[in-house]
Amino acid sequence: MSHAVYGLPPVDLAETPDTALQVSPVIVGSSRLEDVADASLEGATVYAPAGTIERRYVLAHALRALAPGARLTALAPKDRGGARLAKELAGFGCVPSDMPKRHHRICTVARPAEPAGLGVAIDEGGPRHIDNLALCTQPGVFSWDRLDPGTALLMHRLPALKGRGVDLGCGLGLLGRAVLGSSAVTEITLIDLDRRAIEMAKRNVSDPRAKIVWGDLRAASALPTGLDFAVSNPPFHDGGAEDQALGKIFIQRAADSLRSGGTLWLVANAHLPYEATLRERFRSVETVAQEGGYKVFEARR
Repeated sequence: MSHAVYGLPPVDLAETPDTALQVSPVIVGSSRLEDVADASLEGATVYAPAGTIERRYVLAHALRALAPGARLTALAPKDRGGARLAKELAGFGCVPSDMPKRHHRICTVARPAEPAGLGVAIDEGGPRHIDNLALCTQPGVFSWDRLDPGTALLMHRLPALKGRGVDLGCGLGLLGRAVLGSSAVTEITLIDLDRRAIEMAKRNVSDPRAKIVWGDLRAASALPTGLDFAVSNPPFHDGGAEDQALGKIFIQRAADSLRSGGTLWLVANAHLPYEATLRERFRSVETVAQEGGYKVFEARR
């Protein structure tokens, strides 16, 4: 048997073996928690996500994968789900200890012989089809149950694109699917950090012109070059905290991928200071739209 770890818990709050199997969907190259066999783990550490449905799904899968009596350590910032951990674990039939430390709550439990309610939590947090959006999705993915207004604005403003391109931070694939509505598009690479988004995008975008890649744009990961266009609704939160550097990295990756004369179409919250980064990397920058708290930029290399 082995130990699994979900996410990157602070080392001073939870120790994990160096050989622990990483199972977070937002760490590229990790294994799928869903694929770990029932009752096969001797221990698990979960840095629990903030969303209730997603968190219960992860806890339920961790308990499913643990052997009876094996130890689960679950922790989260107290204002991002940590205050609910003990109650949620008790609801699964566990008897948790609950310790506060450094604005976190840390719960430890021994996996009961017969946990309660795992199947319900796994069903609630698993992949599903939303008919009114006509797409497959899963709780925990960005804007999993609605069309994000920034994406909607960008989709409304996009012209019919041509040639080869990339969708940076593709999410469920809605933007990429809209781009492929142009018959002049010959190829598009959709890339996202979240493995769940990639799995859903593969269901939502069946066009053979699309290549869908699980990758971390913060790293110097290989992207196609000499592209005609890039589209993006970049994230600006990392672990719940605003991080403007993320959007700036996306802009830099787009500039590196585009040919001279290639165009980036980007939407962002209006308060984010991306214009300076765009003007540093692109020959011309135009604000195409500003409404609903969002801006759409067309930036040309």
